[in-house]
Amino acid sequence: MAIGATEWSSGWWRHARRVDSPNFGPRPEVTEVSLALIHSISLPPGIYGGDEIERLFTNSLDWDAHPYFQKIRGLTVSSHFVIRRSGEVMQFVSADERAWHAGQSEWKGRANCNDYSVGIELEGLEGETFDAPQYDALKTLLVALRRQYPISDIVGHEHVAPGRKIDPGPGFDWQALRTAPSLADVSFPA
Repeated sequence: MAIGATEWSSGWWRHARRVDSPNFGPRPEVTEVSLALIHSISLPPGIYGGDEIERLFTNSLDWDAHPYFQKIRGLTVSSHFVIRRSGEVMQFVSADERAWHAGQSEWKGRANCNDYSVGIELEGLEGETFDAPQYDALKTLLVALRRQYPISDIVGHEHVAPGRKIDPGPGFDWQALRTAPSLADVSFPA
């Protein structure tokens, strides 16, 4: 039995609220999940606590409910995990599968980060700070992921798609992760 097997079932983490997204596909054969990719999201931007993120990732967002939604109309995207401001963790795609979160991306000379990464969205806005319960939940999730997958790098969307993406942004406290003893052997962005 694999380490952490009791925490995971077919790529689903038992501590997350499961919300199935149809927006995923298979990872390329013989692909190891080696990258955790941190994002930020809020819908509409700067508004927290609603169900709009969940609706976006499940293709049930009412595009006419807010003027901003017209800018993203028709997007079919997902992430593996979303961490709410409260620290609640939701999972939309099995970590064994390929979620659609990174888009055109590259890390350490390797393109198509969706193929080998786990996407983690923090409810928040680029440039703003994140809440303590989110960091606590993120650390717990990252430790659990590392028990199940050979994750060696943790970076932001801004690092794999520079010039195109800016999340999680300057409000994200990378030092909070760097100083976590359980993540001491992980590579972080410079």
